[in-house]
Amino acid sequence: MAEGLVRAGVRRVRLTGGEPLLHPAIVEMVAFLGSLGLDDLALTTNATRLERHAVPLRDAGLMRVNVSLDTLDAARFHRMTRGGDLERVLRGIDAALLAGFDEVKLNAVIVRGENEDEIEPITRWSWERGIVPRFLEVMQIGEGAKLRDRVVRASEMRARLAHLVAGGDALAEANRGPAKYLVARHDPTKKVGFITGTSDTYCKGCDRLRVAADGTLRPCLATNDGVGAGQAARTGDTAKVAALVDDAWAKKPDGDVWKGCTEPDAAAVSMRGIGG
Repeated sequence: MAEGLVRAGVRRVRLTGGEPLLHPAIVEMVAFLGSLGLDDLALTTNATRLERHAVPLRDAGLMRVNVSLDTLDAARFHRMTRGGDLERVLRGIDAALLAGFDEVKLNAVIVRGENEDEIEPITRWSWERGIVPRFLEVMQIGEGAKLRDRVVRASEMRARLAHLVAGGDALAEANRGPAKYLVARHDPTKKVGFITGTSDTYCKGCDRLRVAADGTLRPCLATNDGVGAGQAARTGDTAKVAALVDDAWAKKPDGDVWKGCTEPDAAAVSMRGIGG
């Protein structure tokens, strides 16, 4: 599959889940991907297994890590994750920093009535460690649709950080996804990002294609539409995979009219099948 994607022109790959570090061959997978000459190779994780995997992953060629972490309060974390251990996650983050990845980012989904009071603490904590914090609006996909009345918009998040960040428009980075960033007032080398899946959908500029575990090429996070490439990948037909990538791109919704996870049909999409 990966060779077919590269043959089709894919230059940036991100491993997501579920939780990718649960895969017993994750290091070997990263090493293989690293051998393909990609421009960027990243991974999104909840960091519960990152402490022991950080160095092997870095040695295998992983360039960047995103950690999903919605709170720095241990009791809140335990409740939100249904039993998770915050200290274990923090040790994983420390290990990633020591491993020397090109970049470590933190993704926090902000939910009204839950963790909006942590926007500033998470930002300060991240900056102290050289981490780039990014705050996400609740995406109304699958289970997230049940939280549509608890969305905290990026404009409110930014207002809570107004004394810490410079003014002006938040700007996207070339070839780095939908996040838009502001720099810190006191240090332009520090930044904070916002991902606005609800208040300002980024469908028009989306350049992402997702590969589900069954080999389906999914052109949009917010639909169940896709092109099956699993059989071609299993038989080693990289040319066929590459051709199917073109078919998947042709199915990508028109961003001028399509509004991603705010579309009514998005509630029927399971995030478990496609990752973030």
